[in-house]
Amino acid sequence: MNTAATAHDMAAIVLRRTTELARIAAPTGAEQHRAERVRCWWAADGWSPSTDAVGNVWAQVTGGHGPGLLVCAHLDTVFGADVAHEVRAASGRLWGPSVGDDSLGVAALSAAASVVRHGRGTGPFWIVATVGEEGMGNLTGIRHAIATATNPLSAVIAVEGNYLGRIVTTGVGSVRLRVRYRGRGGHAWELADAPSAVHAIARAASIIAGLTVPGARCSVNVGVIGDAPPGLSVEVEDLGRRPAGSISVSSPMVRAAIAALGNSGIAAQISAASTDANAAYEAGISGLAVGVTTGAGEHTPAEWIETAPVATGLTVLAETIELVREGRE
Repeated sequence: MNTAATAHDMAAIVLRRTTELARIAAPTGAEQHRAERVRCWWAADGWSPSTDAVGNVWAQVTGGHGPGLLVCAHLDTVFGADVAHEVRAASGRLWGPSVGDDSLGVAALSAAASVVRHGRGTGPFWIVATVGEEGMGNLTGIRHAIATATNPLSAVIAVEGNYLGRIVTTGVGSVRLRVRYRGRGGHAWELADAPSAVHAIARAASIIAGLTVPGARCSVNVGVIGDAPPGLSVEVEDLGRRPAGSISVSSPMVRAAIAALGNSGIAAQISAASTDANAAYEAGISGLAVGVTTGAGEHTPAEWIETAPVATGLTVLAETIELVREGRE
């Protein structure tokens, strides 16, 4: 199959869909409008899409027996509905909130699936547009997808729009806590000796900012609080824990991704990030994240992606899927 030619033909469609999707607000927990648009696309593409209990959109590309492959990209963004969801094209780029993270990734799923539709492989292959990947979503969508897939999964490929050239083999984990300091308050002069919740928080923030973890790369910020000073109470709420994990660079799955990039003349960069693939590690499944083009400015309204590499990115994604399904590199 001439995957390069097919991907080139589909690149324009993928970019149109990227623009269309990025114009729809989808803050975490409110992805339903984007999900419905994706469901309509996939129905028109000849799949039989469905929406599951948490809001993920599924399409089964191939059937089969044995462990399956799940290829996903996330619907949600870090932007509220109050942010202007405007997309513009200029100088070979698309600009706008979420164009690369992850509107392009979602738009690319069906195109990549079409390229590998008749590829070899014995197990089922699904594409899934997931909810709840960002922040407080705590990987709700991909965790549910892994837990409810009709066949056991052998691998998960997460697609992040602007990761072309990167192979994410390490999932960065996180722990998020909300801490509330409460005191009786009072006049800053007349009750100057009363404990101050603001001062206590400031002291805690200063201590936390100086924390290090010997022998590990990590970042810390205000999120871990000790005992309250006398006269104050502290309430700690666990907001979510994102699992960490990794896959060996020498694994067949990673070698497949490296080979697919190499076939298009792109040197692979092994990296770490927080993606839907984190949930695969938690479940004991091989997983990685790859991309479709290059860009920058994620999580800002000035986010942008390059349009020219999209055809190459689709080729690389399709070949990665094919090689993973065939179990070779």
